[in-house]
Amino acid sequence: MAVKVTINNNGPIRIEGDPSDFSIHDAQGAAFGLAGRSVISLCRCGLSANKPFCDGSHARQGFQSVCEARELPPPKPKA
Repeated sequence: MAVKVTINNNGPIRIEGDPSDFSIHDAQGAAFGLAGRSVISLCRCGLSANKPFCDGSHARQGFQSVCEARELPPPKPKA
C-alpha cells in the first residue's frame, strides 16, 4: 500500500501506510520511534502537548482549518 497523507478538516495530518515506507524526523535528522504504527496523526493546531503528534487538543480548543485539494503551479526553473 502506498503511503497516504490526509489533511483532516479542523484536525491533524494523518499518515497511513506500511511503517517501513515512511519515517518522521526532527530538525537534526533523528528519527522518532513510531513503534511499528501504520497510522500517525501530526498536529496542525500547535496546541498538542505531544508535538509533533496530535493529542486531540484541536477538538478541545475549537481549531478550525479546512483544506481542499487543488493543483499546485509547476515549480519555477532553478537558476
